[in-house]
This record gives sequence, structure tokens and C-alpha cells, in this order.
Amino acid sequence: MLGLDACELGAQLLELLRLALCARVLLTDKDGGQLPPDEVLDEAVPTYRAPGRKSLLEIQQLDPDDESLAKYKRVLLGPLPPAVDPSLPNVQVTRLTLMSEQAPGPMTMDLTGELATLKNQVFVLKEGVDYKVKITFKVNKEIVSGLKCLHHTYRQGLRVDKAVYMVGSYGPSTQEYEFITPVEEVPRGALVRGAYVVTSFFTDDDREHHLSWEWGLHICQDWKG
Repeated sequence: MLGLDACELGAQLLELLRLALCARVLLTDKDGGQLPPDEVLDEAVPTYRAPGRKSLLEIQQLDPDDESLAKYKRVLLGPLPPAVDPSLPNVQVTRLTLMSEQAPGPMTMDLTGELATLKNQVFVLKEGVDYKVKITFKVNKEIVSGLKCLHHTYRQGLRVDKAVYMVGSYGPSTQEYEFITPVEEVPRGALVRGAYVVTSFFTDDDREHHLSWEWGLHICQDWKG
């Protein structure tokens, strides 16, 4: 399992390498028009357009005579990953965990099974406590740039909150990655107690929607709900 600091550093370096190698694509792309509107992603980054995508193999084979670049890529990207099942998606989001030091234990939702069942599960958060969200995922085939996790929170059909977490850029690995959000505080008071529905999205700079699901959240006076 990779630590958060290592992931953050690697993500920054991956993004720099990817942007550098794709620069010529941006400079020569004369026909690119405005992308179709995408409400979820446009709210997160309204005018951003990702650079042209290059496969991991293309990046590995680019400028083979440039020894300094080749060394940099070896350190950053490592060897090509072993062959994986072609039917697997490039990005697999496996778990989302609500963590609080005051909670009886971590609250984890399995995202590899039937997602529809999560609508019927209620995850309880006690008002006023500090909590973090941990996202666990795998990258199987190609470098993915600008991963984002978005949460839209609804109460009685009206959206009352939206959160966007910039997860970063990652290369293929046999190990799972973890991303932990900054500490936040659950609101408190009679007006905020009750049931909510959260719609979550996992997307990236290329507007690939890797996963979306709904789950229930209940803010209560205590952990028993």
C-alpha cells in the first residue's frame, strides 16, 4: 500500500511528465473545438481541457535516444506493467471509507459488488465530529491524469452540498492506491440532522466516468442513529 506523501509526489511528477510529452499535441491540434457540456465535470473545472492522451507504451518509447529523459521515465514509471485482463477497466474504484477517530470503527462501502444495494444502506455520522474520506482504487493499464472524486449531497430532492476532491495522476500498478481527504467537521444542530442521499462520481481530466453510485447518509445526535 502506497503512503499518501509518496502518492502526492508521484502524482505531481506524473502530471509534469504527461504534460511535457503531450505539449506537441496541444500545439498542433488546430481542429479542437469546445467539448460538449458535462454538468458534473464542468462544475468542478469549468473551462479546463485535458491534453491529448498518450498510452504508457507510447510514452515509454518516445525519444529513446534521450538518455536523461529515458532515465527519468525509468525512475518515475518503472517497467511496463504485466499483462492484465483486457476486460478490466483502466481505473477500478474498490472502496470508500468514512473515518473518524470518535467513531466506533471505520465505515466502509464495497464498490466492487452490486452498487444498487448501497442505496439501502445508511452510514451514520454523529453531528459535530471530525471525519475524513478514504478512497481506495487501482490503475490497471494506462496513466490516468487528474482523477477527481465528486460528492453531490441531496436532502428531500434538493442539492444542499457539493464537494470536489482532486485525487491526482497515477500510473499502472499491481498495488492499490489510497487517497485521504482533509479533515472536515460534520455540521451540528436540529436543522441538519436527518437523512441525506449522496451521489458520488469518480472521473478524470479526460472526462472518463470511471464510477458513479448513490448511498445514504444520516446525521444523528449519536452513533446509533
